[in-house]
Amino acid sequence: MLPAQSGSLPLFRFRGIAVSVHWSWFLVALYELQTRHGLYRSPVWNVYEYLALFGIVLLHEFGHSLACRQTGGQADTIVLWPLGGVAFVNPPQRAGAQLWSIAAGPLVNVALLPLFAGLNALAHSGHWRDTAPDFVRFLGEVAWINRGLLIFNILPIYPLDGGQILRSLLWFPFGRARSLLVATSLGFLGVAYLGWQAVQQGSLWFGVLAYFMGTQCLNGFRYARALARSGVE
Repeated sequence: MLPAQSGSLPLFRFRGIAVSVHWSWFLVALYELQTRHGLYRSPVWNVYEYLALFGIVLLHEFGHSLACRQTGGQADTIVLWPLGGVAFVNPPQRAGAQLWSIAAGPLVNVALLPLFAGLNALAHSGHWRDTAPDFVRFLGEVAWINRGLLIFNILPIYPLDGGQILRSLLWFPFGRARSLLVATSLGFLGVAYLGWQAVQQGSLWFGVLAYFMGTQCLNGFRYARALARSGVE
């Protein structure tokens, strides 16, 4: 289930795209700040780190939205919530349009990789670890966050970006319905593995992710079957 826009607080609007944050985001933000307490000498850097995460996710979602608009689709809402962000995009029902709308999000994270690498290299060459240890730790943590989000998002598990990219690529040879059917079927395997990891590690977070991804896979699978029954290939 996607976050309800009715439970979100509006933040700002940029290029006609309304950005809001779901109320539950603040609860998870507080939890994350508490669990990472002690990472920095000054706790204010924990706040900066979470704001950086906020910014990275927001840039990622703007990548989806602006790319969708380039294809002639509709994209005017972004909601941030505990599992990341959701850009409500509706690109034209063409494989290429779908592919670009989805791939643009991870490409934002790819573009940030050399930026963070350069900043970290500058910090180490300038011996900032001695003069500004919290700032150097902050740069390293933010670079790790961006890299981790990129790797996780491009896993070929529907409904992650990687799974939707796979679906878009399969659309070219197999058509709209069958590509979604294959992608969601593979997605169930990924969800099952994530659920198994949740049990093995006793991770509530993995369990929540598995539940969310499983419901989206099920919705996509049902939609694919409905398309097939209606004669859409």
